[in-house]
Amino acid sequence: MIEYVFAHDPDDRIIDKARSLLKEGHLIIFPTDTNWVLAGDPFNKKAVETLYRLKGEDRSHHFSLLCLDVSKASELAFIPDKAFRLIRNKIPGHYTFIFEATKKVKKAIKASKTDHQIGLRFVPEVLVTRILESFGGPLMSSNLDEKLIGRSLGEEDGPLFSYEIEDVLGSRVGLIIDPGELNFAGPSTIYDLRDEVMELVRLGVGEELL
Repeated sequence: MIEYVFAHDPDDRIIDKARSLLKEGHLIIFPTDTNWVLAGDPFNKKAVETLYRLKGEDRSHHFSLLCLDVSKASELAFIPDKAFRLIRNKIPGHYTFIFEATKKVKKAIKASKTDHQIGLRFVPEVLVTRILESFGGPLMSSNLDEKLIGRSLGEEDGPLFSYEIEDVLGSRVGLIIDPGELNFAGPSTIYDLRDEVMELVRLGVGEELL
């Protein structure tokens, strides 16, 4: 089912509906600053299994956690003091920060025995913020990709519309939230901040930290 909202002021009824579905272990779909995403409760077994099944990935696949603020994110990942100072004035923003996941998160998302990293995102979009505030915790997320949707998603192929998503995934997710006209900023800038020496993995639309 598609629910339409205003991007700058999403309807409380729809946000409440999203929260209820997430609490029940359903996945929902909505746009962030960079892409449409599948999202679910990382601590709900049903949601995690459904996300892995839809993505067709093994347990080494890296998912991102959408978070509200860096202080709460410290419950999800080990964030060194230096990294905390680097990112606190850059969020929310167009970034994905890679950290070592906490034991609680590793267990919940069933990470492989050799790979325990997790990406944290602090998205500068009202809709995402409202969903996270209502849900009361982080959300495990993954971009909708060409394999999942069944068509090319390059700029020359035109935008991906919610009705197309519903045609492919409508029966497998609880809700699709559509804020109307989309203006994706572009791919996020990715930093690996697990070590003392930070690594720029990909330069996207987020400016360099230093």
